[in-house]
Amino acid sequence: MYKNRLSYSSVVVLLFLTHLSMLALVFIRGSIVSPLELIKLAAAVVGLDVGYLLITLCYTQMTYTLDFMLLCILNMSLIFQSCFGEIQLSVKHLLSCVLCLFSCEMGFLLTRNHERIRKNKKWIYLLIGLLFVSIIFFTDNQKKWITLGSFSLQPSEFIKPCFILVCAASIMELHEKMKITFFYISKDSLILCLVAVFIFALQWWCRDLGSLPTFGLIFLCSLVCRFCYPKAKISKRSVAITCCIGVLVLIMAWNFAPDYVQKRLHVDIWADRYGDGYQQCEALIGIARGGWLGVGAGNGSLHEIFAHDSDIVFATICEEWGLLMAVLLIMLILIMLMTVLMNPPKSYYHAMMTAGVTACLLAQMSLNIFGSCNLIPFTGVTLPFVSTGGSSMISCGFLVGMLKAGQSPLFRHELMKRKKKKQKQPTRKGVTSS
Repeated sequence: MYKNRLSYSSVVVLLFLTHLSMLALVFIRGSIVSPLELIKLAAAVVGLDVGYLLITLCYTQMTYTLDFMLLCILNMSLIFQSCFGEIQLSVKHLLSCVLCLFSCEMGFLLTRNHERIRKNKKWIYLLIGLLFVSIIFFTDNQKKWITLGSFSLQPSEFIKPCFILVCAASIMELHEKMKITFFYISKDSLILCLVAVFIFALQWWCRDLGSLPTFGLIFLCSLVCRFCYPKAKISKRSVAITCCIGVLVLIMAWNFAPDYVQKRLHVDIWADRYGDGYQQCEALIGIARGGWLGVGAGNGSLHEIFAHDSDIVFATICEEWGLLMAVLLIMLILIMLMTVLMNPPKSYYHAMMTAGVTACLLAQMSLNIFGSCNLIPFTGVTLPFVSTGGSSMISCGFLVGMLKAGQSPLFRHELMKRKKKKQKQPTRKGVTSS
């Protein structure tokens, strides 16, 4: 017991030292105009650390690793976002970090009970349908955003956790199949395929093709989990047909993509430096300018480029903080995703859920980084936990909560034990029960 407490304390100290050392770098190498802004930033970072750690002590769970990792990454992103161009506390990003942490706890509490999710699948389908309706009828000119005064929401971000949940909740019904022509197909799997088709069609209609690989990778993980499910009894013919259909879809998407997509696929960014290749060219120049250690917080020039804090945020961090700090941030996100290997999921539902979450976040991170570095066409996908945007932060926080749920699942026998403990009442001395 003592070793566990010591380990918890040492991790807390390490967490504080990480953030304090970054604040020290801002003080030493940063472009500080007003010392008060640095004090505000330090107070926000320390306050977020202390507040969230105290909240996590109010309830018990199997592991706190993901809580520490998420808090570390969010406060690092808060320091980054508050130093682009000038040192000034980004109140908007601070609020997004708080919402992300709150969403993480909600995701943990709502998704760890697989029986409840299976019984309420219809409500998840209904929520996806409402998100579809909101995108089609309430977003302005296919921009995917719903504007409410000074706030804006991106409904497509909330489809991701819902899609992962329906993939995970329907995996145990694979043995309940019905015959359609020459194939035996699960009803839930058929509904899931229809939902996937609607999602892909909607993303195509919204011209949000950057999100298609994310949804595609989630769906691919779902198919793999279904092929590996012991009770599925999937024939080799079904696997072969599925692979052929997937290859045909990719070929058709590549050949019949819209003109603006074809242009991005074949653009020479240096030949069109001040046109379609402008952001990527400036991002590469910023990465080269920053080198290994960066030019110092607030001393960069990428803050003058559009979407410097979202679409090309990786390059902006490289310029001001250096490639070493940017790689460290990416490694922390990868380690957070790999923590599921330390405590493997205890059911197929939790395994599919954690696989879908990992695939989703890896796809987003890869698209953002490789697009900024011109290794793939520029997609405009945000970097999880780092880019600005309340919708993306809330969605990513909920996804981490789902990872926590896979680490601390809630089963029926655990619920029964809790009920029995509540029913037991201590006997008083001198009083015998009848």
